[in-house]
Order: sequence, then C-alpha cells, then structure tokens
Amino acid sequence: MKTNIRFIKSIVDAAAKNDAEMPWSRGKRRSAFIAKRAALSEQRKSA
Repeated sequence: MKTNIRFIKSIVDAAAKNDAEMPWSRGKRRSAFIAKRAALSEQRKSA
C-alpha cells in the first residue's frame, strides 16, 4: 500500500504545479490574438 500512497501523492503534487497556459485563457495574450484576427478579417475581401 505504501507505493500506492506515494504514487497518489506525486500525482496530486504534479496537478498542483500545473502552470500550463491554455490558449482560451483570458488575458493580454488572448486580447492580442483577437485584435490580430479582427485586423486580418478587415483586410480580406469577400467575393
């Protein structure tokens, strides 16, 4: 049982350290992406 407890503890620690930034997270990066996409759509011309 001891290894199982250690395994679960390591998984919980790894989940707590999760610092991956998702593309849909809100912030400066997201607003910059939206502004860039809006600028590209203005440049396109529809047929």
